[in-house]
Amino acid sequence: MSNDDTSLNIRKANIFDVEAIQQIGKQTFMETFAADNTRENMTNYLNMAFSIEKIRDELRNKYSEFYLAILGEIIIGYLKINLENAQTEKKLSNSLEIERIYVLKEFQRKEFGQKLYSKALEIAIAESFKYVWLGVWEHNLKAIRFYEKNGFKVFDKHNFKLGDDEQTDLMMKLDLQ
Repeated sequence: MSNDDTSLNIRKANIFDVEAIQQIGKQTFMETFAADNTRENMTNYLNMAFSIEKIRDELRNKYSEFYLAILGEIIIGYLKINLENAQTEKKLSNSLEIERIYVLKEFQRKEFGQKLYSKALEIAIAESFKYVWLGVWEHNLKAIRFYEKNGFKVFDKHNFKLGDDEQTDLMMKLDLQ
């Protein structure tokens, strides 16, 4: 079965998906950022950010939601959104945060990331949020272009710690009203 023969299914994740989320998260983060960071910093971050315990806690948080992108029977990526007090920054009220849109490298550039983004936008509109926002590493030009193409504008910056490396994320937002 080729990728073209199967449509993408997006479903809300549950506690039984913790290992799949961990695997996709670690693999995608490595594929995207390993070349620009030290092995030690990558290992430290991956072990902290994608531990089974941390993902379980995030799945149990009523203000965080994960959505899996499933192609055929293969999980190829996921979306993580945060609402209210689960948001990583409290700069915008009445907003939804996209914390992650992760798609495995072999499935990128096939509109799957766009479909996950559309799911986040659908939720934000249904809940009448005023803004959708996110943080993106200032050197992740591919992601920045993706969000700019979808109407996001930079409105602030914040620090992001990857191991012992202090990095800068651009905070981008999309006005919905």
